[in-house]
Amino acid sequence: MKHVARKRFGQHFLADPTIIDGIVREIAPRPGEAMVEIGPGLAALTQPLVERLGKLTVIELDRDLAARLRQHPQLKVVEADVLKVDFTALAGELGVPSLRVVGNLPYNISSPILFHLLQHVRHVQDQHFMLQKEVVDRMVAAPATADYGRLSVMLQWRYAMESVLFVPPGSFDPPPRVDSAVVRMVPWPQPVALDEALLSQLVQVAFSQRRKLLRHSLGKWLEEKGFGGTFDLQRRAEEVPVAEYLALCGAVGK
Repeated sequence: MKHVARKRFGQHFLADPTIIDGIVREIAPRPGEAMVEIGPGLAALTQPLVERLGKLTVIELDRDLAARLRQHPQLKVVEADVLKVDFTALAGELGVPSLRVVGNLPYNISSPILFHLLQHVRHVQDQHFMLQKEVVDRMVAAPATADYGRLSVMLQWRYAMESVLFVPPGSFDPPPRVDSAVVRMVPWPQPVALDEALLSQLVQVAFSQRRKLLRHSLGKWLEEKGFGGTFDLQRRAEEVPVAEYLALCGAVGK
């Protein structure tokens, strides 16, 4: 019986064999690796992955799809909302220090998933995700570009990232109304140590009025924090490189 895509789960199933081959090639799975797939759906990506890995853990919220996936003996099925999955504990269950994480993420909750995984980055080897192209563009954006923003800074703090594959709407069933892309995310081995909540707050304030100079937004926030150092506020938020935001966060947090 054909599974009907459910809007509430943001389901768009990958159906183009050429694109599937391209994604698998970028992931480069090797036998025995501990890999977790988020939102396996109709197993378009799951099947070629498990053939190469030997076994695979999948996270699926849709109970009908989870039931189908359980029929595959090489799959460990976690029927749950990915935002409630403890990836650190999952790595422990699988007996590995870190996981490779992949998936065609539901576009309606892609940012919350990325920030959830940020909490478990110490137990992640790498991540390959299919996302709305617009989101991927923001993730990998360089300073002084229109796409550069809070998402760029928060994720570039912890990951080296690159857009590795363009995916048109026709590659899915049903086709989404947007272009898609696959992003590779590899955690930095020695990231700058700082308070994530403070960085998040700092960057949110900075980009809250991105058309104005930072003295109008971040300037007031720094005053409230009692910051006595120097920082050039005669710039717009998008003109400040990630490294400067990290250094400022470290100085404020002292």
